Amino acid sequence: MLQIRPIAEDEIDAVARVHVRSWQSGYAGIVPEEFLASLDPADFAARRRYTAVPPGGGAMCAVDDGRVVGHAVFGPYRPEKDVVDPSMGELYSIYVDPGQWGNGTGHRLFATARERLAAAGFPGMRLWVLEENHRARRFYERQGMSPDGEREVWIPRGHTVELPELRYAMAL
Repeated sequence: MLQIRPIAEDEIDAVARVHVRSWQSGYAGIVPEEFLASLDPADFAARRRYTAVPPGGGAMCAVDDGRVVGHAVFGPYRPEKDVVDPSMGELYSIYVDPGQWGNGTGHRLFATARERLAAAGFPGMRLWVLEENHRARRFYERQGMSPDGEREVWIPRGHTVELPELRYAMAL
């Protein structure tokens, strides 16, 4: 039975493994292959351990029969690195193990993040998605989000390729 709950310290490594598997599957053909191959769950786990979730935010995992199968992290909007805008919420990340795609896990994680952001008093939620990530964009659109016209470019560490991102938004 699927449970959505706060990420426990002893689940961080499993969350990181799901995060990397999801990146490697979801961004294949979009992000340079050598970048995806270089992703290390230990790096993701270390970042999660030392990065505090800001007030009004949360870090949730999806657990099915004792196995971590996804996660979502959310909080105040981050218009710039290390800067938060407490007037708007943001879904920082949502990743589901590729073997669980299409079974409702992502929807449950998204709904939990949306509910928690609304309960924290945020009037809306934003997120950034790679323009070429059509699967994710369809998912967000089914959840009620839409592009708001803002664009950025993400450059993977150690590469020069520029990957356009779109900002999606919705009222809470």
